[in-house]
Amino acid sequence: MTPSLSRVRLLGILEGVSFLVLLFIAMPLKYAFGQPILVRYVGMIHGLLFILYLVLLFQEKDKSDWSWKKFLGLFLLSNLPFGFIIVEWKDLYLTKNETP
Repeated sequence: MTPSLSRVRLLGILEGVSFLVLLFIAMPLKYAFGQPILVRYVGMIHGLLFILYLVLLFQEKDKSDWSWKKFLGLFLLSNLPFGFIIVEWKDLYLTKNETP
């Protein structure tokens, strides 16, 4: 596994975890308990991580010569709350010719 692919994977995990924190901790605190401050900060961090993940995903697509189908699949899974777990579980970053 290349160092750039390792960075994409790590950022994908961080982005996914920040999404879960936003959805399942910060948002309930805002709407159930009237505490919106966590949404502001976690949302900002999550947004930054998501943009960085997308940039690295584009770079890795070009570097590793991924198909648009694979790129879009990874992008769409990053929009699902537990999508990053599916990506890691199925090892979707690797092509069929690569070994983990």
